[in-house]
Amino acid sequence: MIEVEGISKSFGVVKAVDDVSFKVGKGEVVGFVGPNGAGKSTVMRILTCYLPPDAGEAKIAGLDVFDDSLEVRSKIGYLPENAPLYLDMEVDDFLDYVASIRGMKGQEKTEAIGRVIAQTGLADVLKKRIGELSKGYRQRVGLAQALIHDPEILILDEPTSGLDPIQIKNFRGMIRDLAKDKTIILSTHILSEVEAACESVIMINRGRIVARGNVESLKSKSARRNFHLMLARGPREKIESSLKTLDDVKGFTLLGEESGLLRYEVEARDGVALGEQLYRLAADGQFSLAELKRDEVDLEGVFAELVAGDEEFLAQRRKERELAEAEENEVGSDGDEDEEEETDED
Repeated sequence: MIEVEGISKSFGVVKAVDDVSFKVGKGEVVGFVGPNGAGKSTVMRILTCYLPPDAGEAKIAGLDVFDDSLEVRSKIGYLPENAPLYLDMEVDDFLDYVASIRGMKGQEKTEAIGRVIAQTGLADVLKKRIGELSKGYRQRVGLAQALIHDPEILILDEPTSGLDPIQIKNFRGMIRDLAKDKTIILSTHILSEVEAACESVIMINRGRIVARGNVESLKSKSARRNFHLMLARGPREKIESSLKTLDDVKGFTLLGEESGLLRYEVEARDGVALGEQLYRLAADGQFSLAELKRDEVDLEGVFAELVAGDEEFLAQRRKERELAEAEENEVGSDGDEDEEEETDED
């Protein structure tokens, strides 16, 4: 359904997207994730025909986003981070207006509006001005406009930005329902959102894809998968000398002490679960084991490993933008001076 091959996009000296390629199959729900400034929104805008790429190509259902932009737009529903809404309009009038723009009339329009009202839970606010709605309901209205023409593909850019926890939960429920018969790309920097709603993940950083795959496969690549957290009671020297007797223990670190209990981070060799061996040590009287668990691996941890040094990247990106702004201001100042000179000559 979606094919992206080698797309790049720069804004002045800032390279927002750098040789990005990926595919999304029909019916997939894909999380497109990365930190702020990583290039997510730029890719979304290219896919939705708002921006042309500087290089490469992107196709939606076999149609080129540059050469066949009108046909592409008929197949996608797009909810940008800041939903394009007319705040003075009432919800039902806005939906009627959007349906008209999509070329709907009569019964087709009536049925389309009724469908998106049911899908997004807007029945109770139809006669309210959009500007009077909460952020959560505004996002629902934005989603409704993206769905009004029943598109095959849904592209959502930071859809839960600014929502409270209850609104986020409700919005995720709507996305899961829509995923039953649509291809969805969900752009976000909130990794828990991806785990809750998406089947697979594309991670982007510094304008480049750094990882892709389903959630579990990405977690399995984390170095943290080999770590155990252990809370033990006993002489420190005895505990640590016992751990050193296990060949499968790659290393350990004392994290701290809690009420006479020592908390350790124990690293196992690849593919080894240390639970049974550590329990056996405790049973042999080497120390008292109060707690033992595998360190939990989540997408946030995986992403942090992949984009180590990201603060350096963000600082560099800020410098690039400041330089670009300075250049624009310099050009603007020169232009103003030229206009003044021409006026004087007149």
